[in-house]
Amino acid sequence: MAKRVAIVGAGVSGLASIKCCLEEGLEPTCFERSDDLGGLWRFTEHVEEGRASLYKSVVSNSCKEMSCYSDFPFPEDYPNYVPNSQFLEYLKMYANHFNLLKHIQFKTKVCSVTKCSDFTVSGQWEVVTMHEEKQESAIFDAVMVCTGFLTDPYLPLDSFPGINAFKGQYFHSRQYKHPDIFKDKRVLVIGMGNSGTDIAVEASHLAEKVFLSTTGGGWVISRIFDSGYPWDMMFMTRFQNMLRNSLPTPIVTWLVARKINNWLNHANYGLIPEDRTQLKEFVLNDELPGRIITGKVFIRPSIKEVKENSVMFNNTSKEEPIDIIVFATGYTFAFPFLDESVVKVEDGQASLYKYIFPAHLQKPTLAIIGLIKPLGSMIPTGETQARWAVQVLKGVNKLPPPSVMIEEINARRENKPSWFGLCYCKALQSDYITYIDELLTYINAKPKLFSMLLTDPHLALTVFFGPCSPYQFRLTGPGKWEGARNAIMTQWDRTFKVTKGRVIQESPSPFESFLKLFSFLALLVAIFLIFL
Repeated sequence: MAKRVAIVGAGVSGLASIKCCLEEGLEPTCFERSDDLGGLWRFTEHVEEGRASLYKSVVSNSCKEMSCYSDFPFPEDYPNYVPNSQFLEYLKMYANHFNLLKHIQFKTKVCSVTKCSDFTVSGQWEVVTMHEEKQESAIFDAVMVCTGFLTDPYLPLDSFPGINAFKGQYFHSRQYKHPDIFKDKRVLVIGMGNSGTDIAVEASHLAEKVFLSTTGGGWVISRIFDSGYPWDMMFMTRFQNMLRNSLPTPIVTWLVARKINNWLNHANYGLIPEDRTQLKEFVLNDELPGRIITGKVFIRPSIKEVKENSVMFNNTSKEEPIDIIVFATGYTFAFPFLDESVVKVEDGQASLYKYIFPAHLQKPTLAIIGLIKPLGSMIPTGETQARWAVQVLKGVNKLPPPSVMIEEINARRENKPSWFGLCYCKALQSDYITYIDELLTYINAKPKLFSMLLTDPHLALTVFFGPCSPYQFRLTGPGKWEGARNAIMTQWDRTFKVTKGRVIQESPSPFESFLKLFSFLALLVAIFLIFL
């Protein structure tokens, strides 16, 4: 009899978890509290409790070739960075293609997930749900939690003296939907993450004046990298990742900062991070520099005091009249349907082995999927987590002893620098390729570059030097996809299909041909030295 698995949430990680369960012969039942799939990527005019909320203009920060499911590319006519409406359509295509919808119970809230009385033997869970005011209970052999971490807004009003006296309007960025509310207003956005920056830029097209307040600064980059290539297809390669992880952290951070400052000198724009030894999440915004240099957005430090109709910033005695304050101050996360004895959240993180499994459970039958912030796309990360987690839930893979898992969790919590590679400032942040490869190793699906170099050198070179696209994760092992090689070799064709609306025939110059030949020979020498 197939093991029954309860899946909480039908967003990007929930859909991947359903598919992974089906691939391994398990019986998934997904509970989604709203009336449709998509999670974060489903725009609604009103904020829904327990579900991530986005504004109308949201576009993906990771390009389509790097943010798809590993065996299901985006349609080739989709733009490289996908608007939320098309992203949702893609998720629906995925669900229909793999016949996932029949496993989802919509408008069903998970009220509680508790251990059965014989948990130490069976590892089973009692899941209590609510549908149309009717409560039901069912027993499952395992549970996969896919609720994400963008549902509980963090609104630290106590940190803003005088906010209660403010007579204007203020709200968390979670409430924001359209820029119309900013028309002819003086707007203050607090927080320079991706949402805060997006909102400030959008507001600047309609507002009288916009201030963007940041305490620690941040690295702002464009989606468009050198020569017009998508940033993550150039930055996220196995070769570059190996190079970064081989160099001392100060050198790596200096090189990254130098590259980013080539596009925009952050010091000149008041954006440069205070802490430049640890890498904060990149802020993806193509418009911000232009809005700053044309006087549409003004960068300011942290808030000293809020008054009835104005604010004072630190390091200045001037008051700035303000009508609307937007708190883009991030999120906390919790699992209200789980007891703290199962998963306890402290200091913005949970004690999870490999960001997935509670280390102290007698039976490893509960997995948290998607509770991580990789320097890469969330879809392939959550999907890879689900592939390994399902192997563990099924009993094919075994976890190490609890003492080993707890030791690793504590080491990650301390976040001690390794002195090599990038150093991340938050506990949930992770090196994308290194983390994915680790999980792929557990299921014997990591690309075997050396043997590939002997049998298929063209593919090996593309995998190593080219974008680390999700198709690489399906070249071998369980869930191997026959179309993976072709998807890898044609990824650049799909990238430029939608941008090459006008094609010009160019005759190659002799010098260019010579340069390509020289570059190819240099590449062969480099490969020989690497794999020697």
